[in-house]
Amino acid sequence: MRARPAPGPDLETVFARYETLRKRLPPAMFGAAPVVADTLEDVAGEYDGFVLDAFGVLNVGETPIPGAVARMARLRAMGKRLCVLTNAASYPRAAAVARLRRLGFDFTQDEVISSRDIAAAHLHAIAPGALWAAIAAEGDDFADIPAQVADAMADPGLFHRAGAILFLSSARWTEAWQDRLAAALDAHPRPVVVANPDLVAPREGRLTIEPGWWGHDLTDRTGLGPHFFGKPHAEAFAAARERLGPGRHAMVGDTLHTDILGGRAAGLGTVLVADHGLFAGHDVAPYIARSGIRPDAIVATT
Repeated sequence: MRARPAPGPDLETVFARYETLRKRLPPAMFGAAPVVADTLEDVAGEYDGFVLDAFGVLNVGETPIPGAVARMARLRAMGKRLCVLTNAASYPRAAAVARLRRLGFDFTQDEVISSRDIAAAHLHAIAPGALWAAIAAEGDDFADIPAQVADAMADPGLFHRAGAILFLSSARWTEAWQDRLAAALDAHPRPVVVANPDLVAPREGRLTIEPGWWGHDLTDRTGLGPHFFGKPHAEAFAAARERLGPGRHAMVGDTLHTDILGGRAAGLGTVLVADHGLFAGHDVAPYIARSGIRPDAIVATT
């Protein structure tokens, strides 16, 4: 029987679910015990640039992590190249940039890479000319996506009529909607693209279930393997490396199974931020030991 928690799962539930999915995630080899430091600035001498997760590294929900804005400015002053690699696919990249700017960060649109953009670039190859039934945030107009896309939650018949399924946001998704989608795919198997592979995201005081949770649940139910775009999968890190250019770069994130595993599989250094995201309030060492996913460095805060 599948274990699917109510909204707001705890760390142990999430970690256990990630571990059951290891065979579906990229393989990677890890080094010795990580260096432990206070902030990202303390390990900056090892790297030419940083690929930064957003949730849990720059912000938690709608709150910037204390000191993170100033830290980015100091890293820039040190000559470090920066880019944000986010699995948040609910809104276009321009909206993600605007959101970061509202929080006080100065990232440009060229410095932000969204899993939504990465997924959108692959839709034609996966289902040429298809109408995509989208699971999306309310009000999404899909203007940034180079394909025919329609809101399936506004027109549930699309789950049966459309040629493919595009999962962008879990903001409105429920168990009942998942049951409906699974039944439609059982009746008529089609490609499914999940543009956010995260199982959860850290918000103020809780974890929210994200599209990756539902995408893997679809595999368990239907046997169909969705196409996942975003961390920990290779296309996301290839885009980040291209953006930063040559050099020794590190992925900075709050999650072992997406940021650290994916970064290591892509040949990047890895830095785990322990105090603000998935592991906030917990000792991360037992989870590193249980998973065998070892970052190169652990910092308390960005």
